[in-house]
Amino acid sequence: MQWVRRSFITGFFVTVPLVISIAAFVWIFRLIDGFVGPFYAAWLHRNVPGLGILTTALLVLLVGAVATNVLGKRLLQKTEGYLLRVPVFRTIYAPVKQLIVAFSPDNEYGFKQVVLVEEPGRGFVLGFLTREFTVDRGQGPEPLVAVYVPTNHLYLGDVLVCARERASFPDITVEQGIRIFLTGGMALSSRVKARRA
Repeated sequence: MQWVRRSFITGFFVTVPLVISIAAFVWIFRLIDGFVGPFYAAWLHRNVPGLGILTTALLVLLVGAVATNVLGKRLLQKTEGYLLRVPVFRTIYAPVKQLIVAFSPDNEYGFKQVVLVEEPGRGFVLGFLTREFTVDRGQGPEPLVAVYVPTNHLYLGDVLVCARERASFPDITVEQGIRIFLTGGMALSSRVKARRA
């Protein structure tokens, strides 16, 4: 019974994000295809399947190109600022964007690298470095690290704050770390090198 429950919960947390992602992509495709389909049909004088997918891909590519541009980035930030003032939009958009940004390798606020932290009494804890900072408790600045430790397939987890010298950095990329958590540790290599902080 325990195996059934654990398998069902694991399946649920793997399936739901996948279904939501596919549903979102299909919805975007239908929206764009429904909008540009009549224009293509009038222009080409026939219905051509697949032009909606091509238009969606080109639109995503164009938004990416604009977002990497300095002026485009400012424009998108300003537009995003206005949209985040809308209460319903803010409650959905902000958490989804934070989750996606966390996995983006280009973003300075995302997961920077995989960290191995030695926990007294627990052994080693694997997580993702999210921030390095210092705290001053009256004896000078102490270097600390904030490590996100997923507890349920990446979506839920704990934030572990510890001294920087307790952290070591294994030769595991963020993508490999994500795979390790999604497979429950089965994707972990049989030999890992780690350098101290």
